[in-house]
Amino acid sequence: MSAIELFPWGFLLIVLGAYIALVVALVVMGRGRQARAVAGFIPDCLVMVRRLIADPHTSRAQRVALVILLAYLISPLDLVPDFLPIVGQADDAVIVALALRLLLRGRGEAAIRAAWPGPESSLRVILAAAGVGHGRPPHEVNL
Repeated sequence: MSAIELFPWGFLLIVLGAYIALVVALVVMGRGRQARAVAGFIPDCLVMVRRLIADPHTSRAQRVALVILLAYLISPLDLVPDFLPIVGQADDAVIVALALRLLLRGRGEAAIRAAWPGPESSLRVILAAAGVGHGRPPHEVNL
């Protein structure tokens, strides 16, 4: 392999190493909760989506949106490649927020809270991105 062919893999390894270093640094600094939140954000989103899909109170249209979201999250193809620091994950967060806004309209915040497996701090980020927590009750979330 030439140096050009190795570049994407080397860059990916550097980003992965930096991510792992951040989680380890948080643990060493005694911030286990923050380390768990950073390490588990995307897996927590996947679990939440799976739980919401399985919930019998979720409508067919909401299930379709969630299945599309799940397929997007696990797909190696993204609007912005994940190997780009921060912006690579930001597109995933935007897609999650849009899907949750749709779900909030029909089901409310309680359904998302019940399905969320992660820490409260991460859930607050998700809800804020979906439009909850800015002085508006969940039933007034606008799409």
